[in-house]
Parts: sequence; structure tokens; C-alpha cells
Amino acid sequence: MKNSLTHQSSCSKLYLLLPFFFFFCTTVSAQQATIAGKVLETADKPLGYANVLLLKAADSSLVKGTLSDESGAFLFEGIAVGRYKVVASMVGLGKSKAMEANVTSEAEALKLSPILMSQSATALKEVVIEAQKPFIEQHLDKTVLNVENSIVSAGNTALEVLEKAPGVVIDQNDNISMRGRQGVIVMVDGKPVPMSGSELANMLRGMSANSVEKIELITNPSAKYDAAGNSGIIDIRLKRDKSLGTNGTFSASYGQGRFAKSNQGVQLNHRTKKFNFFGSYNYVLRKDYNDLDIYRRFLDENGAFIGAYDQQNRFDFTMNNHSGRVGADYFLSPKTVLGVVASGFASDLDRGTNNRSAVINAAGQTESSFVTGADVEHGRRNQAYNFNLKHTLDSLGREISADLDYIAYRNTDEQNFTTNYYNLSNEQIRDPYLLYGTLDGELTIRSARADYRQPLRAIGGNFEAGLKSSLVKADNDLAFFDRSNGGNVPDTDKSNHFLYDENINAAYVNANKKWSKTGLQLGLRLENTIAKGRQLTDGQKFDRNYTQLFPSAAVNYSLNKKHDLGVSVSRRINRPSYNQLNPFKNFLDPSTYAAGNPFLKPELSYSFELTHTFDQRFITKLSYSRTTDVMVQVLSPAEEGEKLVVQTFRNLASLDYYGLTLTAPFSIGNWFNSVNNATFYYGHYKGYVADTDLSNGIPTFNLNSNNTIKLPNDWSAELVGVYRSREVYGFLEVDPLWFMSMGVQKQFWDRKASVKLNVSDVFFTNKVNGYTALARYEENFFQRRDTQVATLSFNYRFGQAQSGPSRRRTGSAEEETRRAN
Repeated sequence: MKNSLTHQSSCSKLYLLLPFFFFFCTTVSAQQATIAGKVLETADKPLGYANVLLLKAADSSLVKGTLSDESGAFLFEGIAVGRYKVVASMVGLGKSKAMEANVTSEAEALKLSPILMSQSATALKEVVIEAQKPFIEQHLDKTVLNVENSIVSAGNTALEVLEKAPGVVIDQNDNISMRGRQGVIVMVDGKPVPMSGSELANMLRGMSANSVEKIELITNPSAKYDAAGNSGIIDIRLKRDKSLGTNGTFSASYGQGRFAKSNQGVQLNHRTKKFNFFGSYNYVLRKDYNDLDIYRRFLDENGAFIGAYDQQNRFDFTMNNHSGRVGADYFLSPKTVLGVVASGFASDLDRGTNNRSAVINAAGQTESSFVTGADVEHGRRNQAYNFNLKHTLDSLGREISADLDYIAYRNTDEQNFTTNYYNLSNEQIRDPYLLYGTLDGELTIRSARADYRQPLRAIGGNFEAGLKSSLVKADNDLAFFDRSNGGNVPDTDKSNHFLYDENINAAYVNANKKWSKTGLQLGLRLENTIAKGRQLTDGQKFDRNYTQLFPSAAVNYSLNKKHDLGVSVSRRINRPSYNQLNPFKNFLDPSTYAAGNPFLKPELSYSFELTHTFDQRFITKLSYSRTTDVMVQVLSPAEEGEKLVVQTFRNLASLDYYGLTLTAPFSIGNWFNSVNNATFYYGHYKGYVADTDLSNGIPTFNLNSNNTIKLPNDWSAELVGVYRSREVYGFLEVDPLWFMSMGVQKQFWDRKASVKLNVSDVFFTNKVNGYTALARYEENFFQRRDTQVATLSFNYRFGQAQSGPSRRRTGSAEEETRRAN
């Protein structure tokens, strides 16, 4: 009680202090590096809403973009020392001549001569940036995968791209981990995906890589992000054209493994002076399989063998997935932008299952068998609406932004199971067991947030603060019926109706400052969580109310031109997903069921990271984190039946993680580039679960190598290799594996079109062997999937070629949507 009162007191104090932070920051002003100018249509006529780009003088790479106001004026703030050039463009007028800008001091206010546009200006399409971004880019705070530039990613799904990402592992249960740690937030355009486990994996299988621009792997987020996700954030950024006028991209691909796969998509964007309209549509049709062999051994209290199941499972999947997004921005003035975005996701997944199980007695002899066939239909209908506002208060750079989100998810599952029992002569020994089930689920998320940003000109830094509130309601109704005797008898042991309500309120402050060689960022986030769960079938319920602080800090220091150091620390939380808390039983076969755990606690982590960068290319990261109440998926004997296995999430006491990451890019001339990432880590799990005292961990090594080759006549090639040594996740150990993917690309039609041919898992080596051991249960498994696939893809860009700045929309319903399933 005392701790709760302390947290409530901290919350009240922080909310009272926020207005004073706002007042303090609005009273501070000083000089910082700026570049200002004016765009003219004629010598005496200003040109409003022109597209103005700030480029690096060395390679013409984009630094910032903006629009001129009604008077033709533009301003770039927070500019680092260096040489730049400024280019203006407008539909119908082409591009201006480049204006040189040399910033020599962090406090310099550079005023450029007027930029004059004319009908005879050179078209912007003549400005060509030859350097192409590599597939993998390493930064101090994140790793970026430039998916749209990758040959081997063409025609793949977003999940298959993640499997090639450095440090990312997707296990046999579709759980995603990053650098050996689970609890990852997966976002799409800044909004967490409303799923976890197999639900999340199926959604990513339905997302075409052709629609993805890049993927950001963020290991230590600032206080501005939700505190959830103790191992980091994976943010998938979808393609969107940033150009003025009408632009778009069309893509199509066909892949063939054991089964066929196809992706089609189109993205459109139309931008005028006052409006920006955009939309996209993608369709994915995929057939896949999953072969899973399991040998399960049951032991008594003394460790003696009492029986086993030898199982061969075959799962066939057919997925039809439609996803769309449409939105608009209205530039009310050069300082105010209103926006609305609507998106939808419709997926139908048909799964056929054939499970053959040999029943082995205590003497090690097969005595009988059972075969379970299942036809399962999964339906997902999701929709989301976002309303956003961004307003720049003044020329000092102060700005506010606000988001309102409404998100609704609906799932309908229909399951038919038939189990037949046989003796050793393959004769039926009992009547078939027929089970029919339905799962109807609804989830709504209402969320709002407001953010404020202010340059701290007196100290040469920036200040951010914000508030957020979210309301979540979940309703899951699972009904099973026994049809073995020709009727439709309700099975109350397997059926359940679960209701869940959650309210999270948060506030944060974040400040940073840069000196000539040093950068400092400090942040503090406060989150209050109120959660209630109720199971209508048996009356089980829980009621939680807790408030916690999440500090973060980062320091960067430049030793010299060759060496940079960075240190970051943070505290984060990983809350259970809504289905992980739902205690209903999900039937898999006569020997296995899955169930949620209403007593599952959130896990908390403290993380530390030391980063060294050499020559702006070679990056070394040392990491340490300690996580308490670690959530792990556990297979263990169920209490209510003999040789019955339950799959659920439990809390372990702790996980101590030690990691070393090395990034080594190199090139040969301008035709060969290679980015190599090596991760060494040791994770030590401790706890007592399912009558087992666990203390488990082994040193692990993962290697990712991405290589691109530039060939004559607009040809190029790419080769990706991945190796993972033996890994441990709680009670689970996974054997080493490796796989390789390769592809070639041909560009044509002035590089607006391309054809790519790639083969993933060339040698069909991406197969998973694993082992689980508890006091009364042991399991070996071997898994194969449709990973060896040849894909031919076509991509075409059409429309204008004048780049303009885009808005980043993250919305307010971030962490809540990730936990929807």
C-alpha cells in the first residue's frame, strides 16, 4: 500500500510539474545554426508552397525538406556545421539552380540570396543520386533495413525479410526475439501491430515486402516511446511517394516453392499546394506447409520413464490477405497541417491439420495410435482511423502535435476436429471423437495523445513533453461442442467467455543538448495501468492498478574524427498480451491444449548499452540487461489428465543478458559492398516453474552477411547468408542452423522499372531442431517449412520526380495494439 501511494504521489507531482516545463521552455531563446531564404517566381513575385530541399554538397543526399510559405520564405533549423546546397522546385516550373550554403558555426544564421524560378528551369529528374542505400545500415541508436533496395527481399513477405535481419530470430512457435531477447514491439508506420505469436506471424506473412520501404531495429528507445518492449522495437515503414504531383508504384510477384505464392500491390500519391492524398492496396495469396515431428517423454516424480508420444504433424495453409490504406493531409497554412488516415486488413486463413501419434507405454513399446484431422478457418477483419494535427507555434521552432485513434479488431475462428483411435493392427478401438469449436473475438482501442517540442536555444538543445491515454476493451467468446454421438453437446471444460478492460495513462519529458563533441539526452516516462479481467464461465477474475517510472539516458562523445562513443541506459516493461491473460483452453489434439494465464505478471528490464564507432562505419556494441518476472512459453504436463500437455506462459524469476554486437562493412571499388553483422550473447535464465528448478544459459553466436554486386548495363546481384549457433530460451534449446538467399536484378525504362529473380533458402537448410526438458516432461522436435522458394517480381514507378517532405504518422494507439492478441 505504501508503494502504491508513493507511485500515485510521483504521478501527481509529475503532472503538476508539466505546465512549468512548458512555461520554462517557451521563455528561453538564443541563436542556433539556421539557413533561411526566399523563393521567387519572378524578380518581384514570391512563390508560395514551393518544394525546397537541403542537400549535402558532397553527394546530394537529402538532409531536410520543407515548403515555402505564402510569402515564399523558407527556414531550415538545427543545421550541423558543413557544406550544403539548396534546391527549389515546383510542378510546371521544374527545378532551380542549386544555391550553395556553407555553415561554419553552430550558432550561425545563414541568409541566402533569393532563389529564382522560371519556366525554363531544368527538370528535377536530371538530378540523379547514383549512390544506392545498402540493405543494412548501422546507426548508433538503431539498425535500418532498406527493404525496397533489396533484391532477395522482392516478392517475399515481411516475416521472411525479418528472418534475414541481423540479430532477429523467429522461433518454431512464431515468437520474435531480437539479439536473444523476446518482448519485442513490432510496429507498422509507428503503430504497434495488434498481435503476438502466431497471430502476429500470420499478419506479417500476409504483408508483401514489395510494400515495405524500410525496417528499423531500435534497441534502446527514448522516453517518447511507450515503455513497453524490453528488448526493443521493430518498426516497419511502408512505402509512400513523397513527390509533388501524381505518383505511384505498381508491383507484382510470383513465387514457387512446394506451393505457389503471389503478391500484388499499388501505391498512389497526389500532392498539390493545399492537399496531399495517398493510398495503397496489397493482395497476397500464399500456400504454405509446416511439417513438425515431436517425440514427447513423460516422467514420474522420481524421473522414471512412464510413457511417450511419437507424433508427426502436417499443417497446410492457404492465405488470402487484402490490406489497404487511404489518407489525406490539408495544409491549412504553412504552419498548420490536418490529417486523417484510414486503414483496413482482411485476412482468411484456412488450415488443414493431420496429426499422427503413436502411444508408447512405460516399457518403451508402441501399444496404440490416434490420428487427428482438423479443418480450421481463421477470419480477421481489422480497421483503424487516425486524426492528427501538427502546428508550428512560431519561428523559434516550437510545435505541438495531437493524435486521436480508434481501432477495431474482429476475429472469427471455426474449428472441426476428428480423432480416430487404432490398435497395432490399424483397427479402430473406440468411436471417433468429433469436436467443433468457434471463437468470436472483438477488441476496440481508443487512444489520444498530445506532444510538445521546443528548441532550448539558450543551451543549444531540445525539449519534448507529452501526455497519452488509452482505453482498451476485449471480448473473447470460445465455445466447443462434442459431436461424437451425433448431437451438439456443449463442452464446458473447453468453452469460455473472457472480458478484459484496460486503461493506461502516461506522461513523459525528454531533453537533449549537443556540444562540440558531446551529446546528452535525458528522459523520464510515467505510466499508470488499470486492468480488469473476468472469466464468465467459472468466475475467475483479476484487478490490477500500478504506476511506474521509466527513466532513460544517453550520452554520445566524439573522441576524434575516427572514434565515437555512446552510452545509453533505460528501464522498460513488457506487459502480457490480452490472450496470454485469457485462461480459456484452446484444443490442439487429444494430447495438447493451449491456455492463457490470468496471473501472468509483466516483466521489467534495466538495460545498458555501450557503443563504439570507428570511421563512421565499424560499430561495436556491448550490452547488458536484467529482466525480472521473465515471461516464457512453457510446455508441461497438465494437472487434470494423464499424458496431457498444456502450453502456456509462465513467469521465471530473472534473465541476465550479456551481448556483444560487431558491424563490419567493406567495399571493393564502387561495384561490391558487404555489410557483416556478428552478435555474441549469453542469456542466463533462473526460476522455478512446473516443479523444475531452472538455471540455464549457453554462449550464442549469430552471423548475418549481406553482399551486393553492381554489374554492367543496370544489372546487379545480392547474396545474403545467415548462421545461428545453439540458442536457449528458458527451458527451450534450439540447434544451430544456417541458410542462404541470392538474387539478380535488371533495371530499365530510365530505372523506373525493374525485374528481380531471387531464391530464398537456396540449399533448404532453414530447418529447426529443438529440445525442451522439465522435471516430469521432455520433448524433441524437428520442423520444416516452405522456405526454399524461387520468386520473380516486377516493379514500376510512375509519375512526377520532384521530392517533397512527408509527414510521419505514429498515432496514439501504439503499445496497446501490439497486445491485442
